[in-house]
Amino acid sequence: MTRVLRLAIGSLAMACLVLGLKLLAWWLTGSVALLADALESVVNVAAAAAALVAVRYSAIPPDANHPYGHAKAEYFSAVLEGALIIVAALAILREAWGAFQAPHAPDQPALGLLISAAATACNFGWATLLQREGRAARSPALLADARHLMADVVTSLGVLAGVAAVAATGRLWLDPLLAAATALNILWSGSKLVRDSVGGLMDEAVEPDLLARIRRAVSASADGAIEAHDLRTRHAGRLTFIEFHLVVPGSMSVDEAHVICDRIEAALKAEIEGATITIHVEPEGKAKHHGVLVL
Repeated sequence: MTRVLRLAIGSLAMACLVLGLKLLAWWLTGSVALLADALESVVNVAAAAAALVAVRYSAIPPDANHPYGHAKAEYFSAVLEGALIIVAALAILREAWGAFQAPHAPDQPALGLLISAAATACNFGWATLLQREGRAARSPALLADARHLMADVVTSLGVLAGVAAVAATGRLWLDPLLAAATALNILWSGSKLVRDSVGGLMDEAVEPDLLARIRRAVSASADGAIEAHDLRTRHAGRLTFIEFHLVVPGSMSVDEAHVICDRIEAALKAEIEGATITIHVEPEGKAKHHGVLVL
């Protein structure tokens, strides 16, 4: 079992634990703000399950029907998670409106806050771990889960402070107000997550700093070539696809051109984990400039 898959299974288990704690906190207090926090955790469970399925599917090796592999499956998980976040936000807004119309004081606020704080601490620790491991494994599903959990931590801290303020001051309108603020915050988080994931499905180019690293690696390792042009890049889960045309002297043999290509590929793979490289060799007449520029 790969580490990414183990982390995905751990995320599902942690999401179930946190959901149970938050539901208990809401049941003890009756606070609509704590209910909003628990509803977001329902999304965490569904999203963790979707991420687990996506991680398992994305690990399947390339086959005849999917020659580029299955890595994009993780983006579908991230899109689903973003959509679920948006649904949860709308449900929270509905509950907050009902509480505005009929506010009530929370019961057993101290015990409820203590349980909710424990759930928030679990989320923070797990989100930190997922963020580190997701970056190392370049897993969109794990990174999406980490961002969502960290957003959950921030909103939970606000909810905890607000419910404590309600109990201390007796201002009951603070409870539904915090629930509405929580909903708007996770609505923004969900929309951003959907946008990033759709970008991956639409084959967006790599970010500028990574593109600069690719250009430098090609330029530094293309001795003997005339030029590299028509550089194209895209992400697919943990993979980075790099394609470009390499112009070599017309008198150069196939073997000599192949040696240059091998050197460039080795440099790119050393610089970028998960790089999949396609180089189209062209004769000198196809050059747009000279001096191994990467256009």
